[in-house]
Amino acid sequence: MSDAVVVMVALAAGTYVLKAFGPFFLANGRVLPDWLKRFAMLLPTPLLAALVITSTLTTDDQIIFDARIAGVVAAMVALAKRVPFVFVIVIAAAVTALWRLLAGL
Repeated sequence: MSDAVVVMVALAAGTYVLKAFGPFFLANGRVLPDWLKRFAMLLPTPLLAALVITSTLTTDDQIIFDARIAGVVAAMVALAKRVPFVFVIVIAAAVTALWRLLAGL
């Protein structure tokens, strides 16, 4: 089993445990502090951005610059213009494919 699979299984198990036992620890009317609620609401965005950048710019142990970057940039522009998400995916895929076609990769 690869290291990535082990990490994914551990994170999945940890998430399951937190979701399963969270109500027991926050029962009896206890609530999370406001600063922790704000922190928890802000956390997913930078984690998702880091995941996208990492999977876009790296292959194995190397930093690469290829057509995927053009697709991510096209998706960012489409999201900034508030295009529906399905079309954002189509635009990103089309730009990536077009870039690969023109670059001959």
